[in-house]
Formats: sequence, structure tokens, C-alpha cells
Amino acid sequence: MNKIENLIDLVKANELFNKKEEETKKKRNIALWVLAVIGVIAAVAGIAFAVYRYLHPSYLEDFEDEFEDEFEDEDTEDDDFFVDEGEN
Repeated sequence: MNKIENLIDLVKANELFNKKEEETKKKRNIALWVLAVIGVIAAVAGIAFAVYRYLHPSYLEDFEDEFEDEFEDEDTEDDDFFVDEGEN
């Protein structure tokens, strides 16, 4: 009788262990799906940004270069950009 009870206890323990294993597999599967969805969203956002930058290049950089060139001309005599207070 004692051996049968030990065998039944072993079977019950094995069933509990298998249930816990299945639960952890389900949790891993859910985590994998969540990470996959986040990855897909990040990939789509990256592609959308790349297409946007390709279709709408930044012309502001060219404008800033021209704007800085006007202030860097030191050969001009009349400086309308800056007025010294002591020269009035």
C-alpha cells in the first residue's frame, strides 16, 4: 500500500510540474508576441521616417550657410548689422 501511495504522489507531483511548465511557456509566448509587435511598430516608424526624409529634404541647412556668409564678410565698410553705441 505504501508503494502505491508513493506512486500516486509522484504522479500528482509530475502533473503539477507539467502544469507549471505549460504556464511558463504561455507567459514566454505572450512576451514574445509583445516584443514582436513592438519591433514591427519600430520598423514601420523607421521606414516612414526614412521615406519622409527622402521626399522632403531639409533646405534649412542651405539657408543657414548663406545667412552665415553674409555676416562673415569683413571686407564691407558699412556695417548695417551692428551699431556701436559710442559712435553716435
